[in-house]
Amino acid sequence: MNLIHVIILAIIEGLTEFLPISSTGHMIIAESIMGDKGDFVKLFTVAIQLGAILSVVVLYYKRFLKSLDFYVKLLVAFIPAAIFGLLFAKKIDALLDSALTVGITLFVGGIILLFVDKWFNKATVTEESQIDKPTALKIGFFQCLAMIPGVSRSAASIVGGMSQKLSRTAAAEFSFFLAVPTMFAATAKKLWDFHKEGHIFSGEEIKLLAVGNVIAFIVAMLAIKTFITFLEKRGFKLFGFYRIIVGGIIIAVYLSGHTLEVI
Repeated sequence: MNLIHVIILAIIEGLTEFLPISSTGHMIIAESIMGDKGDFVKLFTVAIQLGAILSVVVLYYKRFLKSLDFYVKLLVAFIPAAIFGLLFAKKIDALLDSALTVGITLFVGGIILLFVDKWFNKATVTEESQIDKPTALKIGFFQCLAMIPGVSRSAASIVGGMSQKLSRTAAAEFSFFLAVPTMFAATAKKLWDFHKEGHIFSGEEIKLLAVGNVIAFIVAMLAIKTFITFLEKRGFKLFGFYRIIVGGIIIAVYLSGHTLEVI
């Protein structure tokens, strides 16, 4: 894994983590194309999420200083992912090796995004403070769908929020907040597993992780600001068409006999 690949993956992470287009799916495809492999590569793609989630904390720092109830709701919403993640960790890891799974879920998810704005157009909740704990829990269950590569954690939790009468902006922002404990836990587990397997970071690997996190942080900040503005004006259709095109290409490549599996 060289510095150019690190920069590319970090940009992809920052751009896609909070958009409803699946950061994991894009990372899997990028790894496959670049031919990166090994335990450190798998760790890297998860660990640079720390940079991305730090962008949320910086951009919305006032929300994180607001009240204890804010953290209680995030904890409630996080619980389903924590439970399902521990129960099905091996099956989830197996799915991460399949580019075809990514293609199918991107395609199907894209079709859903074409209609989301019409399905859930009667929002009554416009602020995070209006979200109660049962609603937070339901959004948390929706987030679990993103354990299937290509679904998109952002898309699943935003659609889940809109199904509970959250406005597009409120659903997106709560999805950002929920990313903090979810992605922090996923990164911590990956680091612990890496340590348990006897791996020790080299000086070069530490440098690559630092560069990746810094780039992911900067790009994610720009992506979040742009996404919220775009979402308020245009909704989800463009993301739906993008997912359908990318998913369709992946499926077509696979059916043509070529392999895009992660090696």
